[in-house]
Amino acid sequence: MRQWLVWAALWLLVVLILPDAQAESRHRNQDGVRRRGKRWRDGQGFIWTSEGRSKPLKIRLVPGPKGPHTPAGTLTFYRNIPELQSSYSVIPDSGLSPELSGDSPVPSHPKDHIVPLTQEDIQRIVWREEEEHREEERLRRKDEARKKRRRERKEREERQRKMFEEKRREEEEALRLQMEKEEEEWRTKTEEADRRQQEEESRMKEERRRKEEVEQQKEVKEEVWLRGDVFQMPSKEELLPPPVPTHPTETDELKEVAPGEEEEEEEEEEEEEETTVVLPAGCDISDVSMTCENVQLIHFPPLNIPELKSLSLEGNNISSIPAGAFNGIPNLEWINLKKNKLTSAGIDPKAFMGLKMLRRLYLDENLLDVVPSDLPSTLQELKINENKLRGIDENSFQDLSSLVILELEGNLLSEGNVNPRAFAPLIQLSYLRLGRNHFRTVPQGLPKSLLELYLENNLIEEISETVFNQTTNLNMVSLRHNKLDETRIAPMAWFNHRNLESIDLSHNDFYLVPSYLPKSLVHLVLVGNKVERIPGYIFAHMDPGLEYLYLSFNRLDGEGIEPESFFGTYHSMMELCLDHNQLIHVPLGINEMTNLHLLRLDSNRIRSISEESICDPDLQEETTLVALRMENNYIDAMDVSPAAFSCLRYGSSVVLKPQKTIQRIHRTRH
Repeated sequence: MRQWLVWAALWLLVVLILPDAQAESRHRNQDGVRRRGKRWRDGQGFIWTSEGRSKPLKIRLVPGPKGPHTPAGTLTFYRNIPELQSSYSVIPDSGLSPELSGDSPVPSHPKDHIVPLTQEDIQRIVWREEEEHREEERLRRKDEARKKRRRERKEREERQRKMFEEKRREEEEALRLQMEKEEEEWRTKTEEADRRQQEEESRMKEERRRKEEVEQQKEVKEEVWLRGDVFQMPSKEELLPPPVPTHPTETDELKEVAPGEEEEEEEEEEEEEETTVVLPAGCDISDVSMTCENVQLIHFPPLNIPELKSLSLEGNNISSIPAGAFNGIPNLEWINLKKNKLTSAGIDPKAFMGLKMLRRLYLDENLLDVVPSDLPSTLQELKINENKLRGIDENSFQDLSSLVILELEGNLLSEGNVNPRAFAPLIQLSYLRLGRNHFRTVPQGLPKSLLELYLENNLIEEISETVFNQTTNLNMVSLRHNKLDETRIAPMAWFNHRNLESIDLSHNDFYLVPSYLPKSLVHLVLVGNKVERIPGYIFAHMDPGLEYLYLSFNRLDGEGIEPESFFGTYHSMMELCLDHNQLIHVPLGINEMTNLHLLRLDSNRIRSISEESICDPDLQEETTLVALRMENNYIDAMDVSPAAFSCLRYGSSVVLKPQKTIQRIHRTRH
């Protein structure tokens, strides 16, 4: 029975496979490959594309043919023959009808013929799929390896870049430290030289004074008698040494003097004593001037010299001025009371009222806390520097309509204790000094007549838009050593001023050259700031043009100066100072300055000088440049072309030595 079943199964398998195999062979070409467009399938069950890459055929499960001898649940492999279906199918034979099994036993196309696959075909398909999987895995690993190499290369390049940046930063830091060291040495040498010079001048002055005293002592061997009661000095008898006792002679004993004659002689001596005093050592008097400086006077001397015009009592210990101190000298035009111990309470309110000719009054370095009252209306110059002034009220300068120069430096003044109308009476004031005080803003109410304003060494942080509205005649403003920057100056603070020619903004906090500078500006000083850039066309609006620009000791580098930075100054610039910055080449535009006399580029980082950086080859005329300083850079003089300075009239006007070297920097760093 079993043998019969086996033979029946084999016969059925042959009957099913043989017609399909014959139909398949009719569609094959001579090479055993059936082609269809750009894709074809070989006889082993693989699909080939025009690129030559094989793709494994897909396998799906479908129910096998139902027969009396086919066990339920067996799997039968079929091959789809038609050209429209190029896949293998694995069909489960569950013994159920298509409707009950849920899977269609028929091919995907009605004309497809299903051919069962042999075990060899299935093994070949599985092997091909494993090969494809291994190929894909190999390609994936290769791609990952390539990505890893690319990532490592990028990391290596990043490390190299960081190392280069670090090295460059170290070199720049070394250069900066070297420059700071050299600048410090230069400052130290300069300060030392100034100190030695001051000591030498002081010593020479002291020697001259001593020499004059010796000469005066040699020349004045007897008492000098002056006209009038100049000082309250001891009488002649008190000054003269006591007489040396001697033995009387016969002549003396026999000499007789008439009583009337003796009385007349005594009266003449008393009159002479009343009208003459001795000038103390250190004092000097001429026809119209008197000087008593540093002679330790404690009280103001009572003087009676009507013709006296000038009086100097500097460097004494005078603490008060009584009401009638100037009654005997009413024609004084100049009084110098510097370096005394005068206090506001010690000066009588009416002390200066009788001086109808007084023009100049100097009260520097005293202890005044308010401006003296009732000063003469004829006063033209008043100096109260280095005192303790705590405020200026509305009447401090009342009736001083003739005052031209006012100096109040080194006091305790600020915008809070200076009345805005304090300067209103000063209708002729031209020169005002308020340095070394505590102003945070420019004081209000400045007189219209003002020409020069000095506000150095204050705490000024801003300049408002209206503070200079009334001072249309202002010619010079000095704001050195304050706390200004380019953002705290109002755009229209001084833009339309037609007389403002000089502005000093040294030692502030500027990072840029400020905009909206006055149209009439000629002289601009920005030394000792933090300037990193000169914006383009910043000077273009000026008429007739900027002539003096000082930017020493700033932070200008190779990118801080644009090609248009000096536009508008090519025919006006006379002096340009860019020393002690970080420039790496000569700035553009300098060769176009036809009126330049002085150019300073020393103490930068310049390494080369091109033939066109200083001299314009298109201009055949000699330049007006008479001084060019480029020392303390990194320039090799042997590499400088002779044509670089061809436009200069004198070769001696160029300073190129000494120069710094990179080797020195490296040695310093190590």
